[in-house]
Amino acid sequence: MKPLPWLALFALVNATPEIRYFHYQRPLPIPPARSGQSCVSIPAEIFAHAAPSLADLRLYANTAETPYVLRIAPSATIAPELQTSMSPLNLGQQHGQSTFDAELPKTNYSDVQLNITAQNFIATATVSGSQTPSGGASTKLGSFTVFDLSSQKLGRSTILHLPESNFSYLHFQISSPIKPENIAGLTINHLTEVKPQFTSIAESTRSVAKNRASIFEFTLPANVPIDRVLFIPGPQPINFSRGVDIDIAPAIQPSNHDDGAGSADHLSSGNILRIHTTQNGHQIDEEHLAIDLVGTPSAATALVTVTIHNGDDQPLNLQSVQLQMRQRSLCFEATPGSSYTLDYGDPALAAPQYDYASLFTPQADAIQPSAGQETSNPQYSSRSDTRPFTERYPALLWGALIAVVALLGAIAFRSGNSLKT
Repeated sequence: MKPLPWLALFALVNATPEIRYFHYQRPLPIPPARSGQSCVSIPAEIFAHAAPSLADLRLYANTAETPYVLRIAPSATIAPELQTSMSPLNLGQQHGQSTFDAELPKTNYSDVQLNITAQNFIATATVSGSQTPSGGASTKLGSFTVFDLSSQKLGRSTILHLPESNFSYLHFQISSPIKPENIAGLTINHLTEVKPQFTSIAESTRSVAKNRASIFEFTLPANVPIDRVLFIPGPQPINFSRGVDIDIAPAIQPSNHDDGAGSADHLSSGNILRIHTTQNGHQIDEEHLAIDLVGTPSAATALVTVTIHNGDDQPLNLQSVQLQMRQRSLCFEATPGSSYTLDYGDPALAAPQYDYASLFTPQADAIQPSAGQETSNPQYSSRSDTRPFTERYPALLWGALIAVVALLGAIAFRSGNSLKT
């Protein structure tokens, strides 16, 4: 972005919201008999017409600006601060099985990721929990299949999906071929109070085949965040494991899938798999059908490319591929008799700062209205351009400079001829 002189920048930063300067608005119908905390889900379509990060979003009760807080659903990916890694205790072998214990932090947890160094295996992990290190009065939490089917190109999973637990100690028994020296440690995921929720922002059911890959393309409006890509497979094949690359580039023209067409930024790589099979007496049911992204929006309309690498296998029969964002919601205090509207589309505004946001406490029984259809603001008028003359009319400036240079050149030329004579 070209720097603005300090005076113009001051004017932009200190712009005050007025209803007439918002290009778009949506009604928020609140039931007449209801009042109190209300939370409305932000439609994905708002992002394309609002300022980046919804900085210009304002809520009005009749014509009075109303404080709100903008909330973002948690990520599906467990943040590092919500994970605890630990080394195995009492690692050994009993009755042909590898055994060990783990001391857990005082928190609720669910999934446990085993760090197993072996490859090409199928084994059963049996887990029990207790409040004492000896394992007395323990509770069985279940038996889980862990596997590495890399030789069959079906991926790997060493995650144990435990029921919600808070035992101080976990006790593990893992069947052969896993040996004690193959167990390097484990990681637990702490439970969060809010589960991730997503909104679909684009969907495709058609792909283009190229270089043993299936390519899905999406045109994404400006400012729309992407937080994950969801794959919905058909019934066949039952078992698969495929690598995926996700890239983003300026949406100038369709790429036509030519090598080197446009410069793309790599967003993420991952693997999708579905396994429902029985091998060596072990029932395996595992699905990973989403790839998480960092939800950084593009400042302009962008072309998102999802590439599924098929190798020597037939392309997957996918019902759809979806770009999704974590659900954004706007919460406020509704009062009886007020008519609410969401207004946006004034890029001169900075994000608001309300006391309500810092004091906000979510309520389980909050009203959940749905935002109405977007309409153009009938009162809309554009803000006067506060930029300097040179910023508003750069062509005139360049024309004047060229004219001055030409005039100085002509004067120099005539002066040179005069000296010769």
